[in-house]
Amino acid sequence: MSTGFRQRLLLVAMAAIGLPASANAQVALSGHQLTLDLAMEAASEAVRSCAAHGWAVSASVVNADGVVKVQAKGDHSTIHTQDSSFRKAYTVITMGPIFGFDTTSEFVKKAAENPSAPALVTLPNIILLAGGVAIRIDGEMVAAIGVGGAPGGDKDEACAMDGVRKIASGLTSQ
Repeated sequence: MSTGFRQRLLLVAMAAIGLPASANAQVALSGHQLTLDLAMEAASEAVRSCAAHGWAVSASVVNADGVVKVQAKGDHSTIHTQDSSFRKAYTVITMGPIFGFDTTSEFVKKAAENPSAPALVTLPNIILLAGGVAIRIDGEMVAAIGVGGAPGGDKDEACAMDGVRKIASGLTSQ
């Protein structure tokens, strides 16, 4: 086995082992959760924001375990937008705490500098596309929103940010 192959294999194994524990530990530490009402409001605002620009998108919000809390398929959005929005949110919530990022665009930049990055995208539901954003309560990542379908991940991410901004005042300790 080559050293590079062993390093990639080790990285994949560490990520696969660490993902469930890391995501679960976030909730167990504080008990913070994103409410269904806030998740629905964030997804709706993200879809609305993109629609205002003429972009038909879908938005997904996942909890700290990476489980879908809300998925909103915008009017006239294509079927693949649901999958891409979920995968963007899932990537943020499962990889963000490990690699220290809050948006998938940050992850794309980090991955570009890491020779082992191609191994990461072999993990189920991980995607290297901009459009996912962390949702935090008291500094703790408790959920993530992903948007898919705009003509460019930067536009998806801007709409996701609009969704997070819409609920910002509600993101306090409950």
